[in-house]
Amino acid sequence: MKKLTIAVFFLAAFFSGNLINAQTDTSGTTVYRQTHTKHTELKHTKLKVSFDFQKQQMAGEEWLTASPYFYPTDSLVLDAKGMLIHEVSLSENGKNKTLKYDYSNDILKINLDKTYNRNQVYTVYIKYTARPNEVKDGGSAAITDNKGLYFINPDGKDPDKPTQIWTQGETESSSAWFPTIDKPNQKTTEEIYMTVPSKYVTLSNGVLKDSKDEGNNLRTDHWVMDKRHSTYLFFMGIGPFVVVKDKWKDIPVDYYVEKEYEPFAKGIFGNTPEMIDFFSTKLNYPYPWNKYSQMVGRDYVSGAMENTTATLHGEGAYQKTGDLIDENTWENTIAHELFHQWFGDLVTAESWSNITVNESFANYSEYLWQEHKYGKDAADYHIMNEIKGYEANQKNESKDLVRFKYDSREDVFDAVSYNKGGGILNMLRRYLGDDAFFAGLNDYLKTNAYGNGEAQQLRLSLEKVSGKDLNWFFNQWYYGSGNPKLTYTYNYEPVKKEVTVSIAQTQNNLFQFPLDIDVFVNGVANRETVWVNAKAKNSFTFSAAKNPDLINLNPDGVIISEITENKTSEQYLMQFNGSKDFKAKYLAVEDAAKNADKNPTALKTLVAALKDSFFRLKIQALNALDLSKTDQSKMALSEVEKLAQNDSKTLVQAAAISALVKTKNVKYLPWFEKNMSAISNAVKASSLAGIAALDPEKAANLAEKMDLSSVSEDLMMTLLPTIVDKKITSQMPAIGSLVAFYPFLKFQKPELGAKAEEGFNWIMTSDNTKATHNITKVLMQAKGQVEANPQAKMLIVQMLKSGLDKKTEALKANPFSASLKAQVEDLNKTIEAYK
Repeated sequence: MKKLTIAVFFLAAFFSGNLINAQTDTSGTTVYRQTHTKHTELKHTKLKVSFDFQKQQMAGEEWLTASPYFYPTDSLVLDAKGMLIHEVSLSENGKNKTLKYDYSNDILKINLDKTYNRNQVYTVYIKYTARPNEVKDGGSAAITDNKGLYFINPDGKDPDKPTQIWTQGETESSSAWFPTIDKPNQKTTEEIYMTVPSKYVTLSNGVLKDSKDEGNNLRTDHWVMDKRHSTYLFFMGIGPFVVVKDKWKDIPVDYYVEKEYEPFAKGIFGNTPEMIDFFSTKLNYPYPWNKYSQMVGRDYVSGAMENTTATLHGEGAYQKTGDLIDENTWENTIAHELFHQWFGDLVTAESWSNITVNESFANYSEYLWQEHKYGKDAADYHIMNEIKGYEANQKNESKDLVRFKYDSREDVFDAVSYNKGGGILNMLRRYLGDDAFFAGLNDYLKTNAYGNGEAQQLRLSLEKVSGKDLNWFFNQWYYGSGNPKLTYTYNYEPVKKEVTVSIAQTQNNLFQFPLDIDVFVNGVANRETVWVNAKAKNSFTFSAAKNPDLINLNPDGVIISEITENKTSEQYLMQFNGSKDFKAKYLAVEDAAKNADKNPTALKTLVAALKDSFFRLKIQALNALDLSKTDQSKMALSEVEKLAQNDSKTLVQAAAISALVKTKNVKYLPWFEKNMSAISNAVKASSLAGIAALDPEKAANLAEKMDLSSVSEDLMMTLLPTIVDKKITSQMPAIGSLVAFYPFLKFQKPELGAKAEEGFNWIMTSDNTKATHNITKVLMQAKGQVEANPQAKMLIVQMLKSGLDKKTEALKANPFSASLKAQVEDLNKTIEAYK
């Protein structure tokens, strides 16, 4: 699963600032979460289902084939959430024999007709009604709801939203739509007969075996999955989708999208066959299933989900040409979910405590894909940001990667299991070497295929292949918490021509690890690799012709660590010019961004970065420049102008244009106006910001016709005053996800926060369904992050209640407006969710 992350900087700043820095902290939880005890082994699950769109319910029949796992038993205990159970019987030789059962507290306990021994197979028939709206409220920061079965716009009243049905099983919500043992260590084959309106397309696990016309505009599709997989990975998707066909070798690769996005489907998902080929080759394990489909669902409750052979993506996947020419922002998610088909679906974590063997691998697949497709700098940039996500909250320091103690199972879907876990795999790969690392992964997959795994089994496979003991690594990184925090000094001995580097670990639990050290002499870096022992202080001596100009630890950032630096701007310039590693260059530019307005050498670093071959460093430097200052303009303006016009990356062009906007020079107005015909949305949005700074009236007219739905938060904040002041109604939905957080924005940027509040009130007094829903949607997505902070939650609720009052007044003035009624209901639901 790819978590949905709310990347609004002011929300993060609020949490990490002077107000309470609260996040669900389960490090002190005392309850041991043991792996589910297997009393029963599922063999096969057969379902026949049909749907009542008006009631948002599903009529189901199930034939569940099982046997005792080891010990004899006379009962079968199933999870079944919010259901009506109509009949339970033993199905044998075409006849049903009624069985006694008890159904309470979402548990269905069935008394079998006799005591069954191990390997004695039986089939139970259950007739039931699934009622997802009766499932007890739940959800988390990672997965915002737990109804399992979702009816989207079932009555078709929302003209801007298609009617869809989709399911979400992780963590234990499949039992909201069919009775099962809803635990990750249960695997079963599957077949589903779905009866749906003939106008709709269906998708499920495995292959579509046949379809039958039922008359009355109904059709039954029969989907079959003949390989065992976990029950939380079962999936149904239904709706008016267009299916765009692709393939890898002889395996179908299909993309299920809304008609509007049919022309862009291959632009979004078209790298999938290459990804399948790359991962199959890298793992030396061919894609293990008989098809791979990807569907985009509306109002999805997370980022994306790796249902076996049938991934579901949130609508954030949707992009058009103007977005895709800049960057396919969903590409990492596509790689992430695909890699799960090996790590998560083929071999599944045997418990939520061991979710690392699913999610850390999927997180690291993003690095692998970036490295393969775009180069090491791109991969290092990506993993650096992932580790920043882990470091952003201090509570993560106390969490083990493998956690047997937690409050809620969804607590483990966090930046430790994902971000840090991916970084740990990167360290493990570096320590073992590529050949041993990937051979070990291959052994892990082959040993546990179509079954379950845990971190210890991963360790055993890697030890088996490499011959190395890895207990020390797993003890500190998998079963321990935190990371090294380093300070260092160095001393040169001119007689011996040696430099001694002393490294101190300042954290409580001490680590051992290999460490690269770059020793700079005369601007040239010589790399030394040392072994840091689990001691408070380690010292290392190297030959050096003269006193080093600079010492740089962990230059490529592979070791997850925090290093205290005391380098001068002159040393950072040397580090930038003399390093090959992205992370070393990035840190140099980061320092330069802080000091360019007061140190000419720092400014030289920024100018040097403008000419770097990696576009992210160019953007980093462009974002730091202030060309309204004479010294910066003198040194950088001509290069920025070149980048704005000629760089091969439209994101660099856009960043360069944003840098030119700061000059407020009217000579650039014709440039900005010309750029409004560009394909790139980033270029157009940056140019629109430039026009807004010079000619707000003209910018307002242009903004009426622009698609601003995918612009960055920074650009939207630039454009917000123009949109609100000029009341550009067409852009009201675009500002929804920004103004939804105006209480937090006011803490960081009071003037802009006031404008955002004005925008929020404008939406609340208007009849704009999409804008209102964009506010409630982003707040529901942020709910898991906000709820742990009482002050943040209070501010959100107060804001929503104020908005509801205004929207209710609008409804009183127009009591027959169905759209206003829907908006009032939307706001009420969001308020209830936050209570």
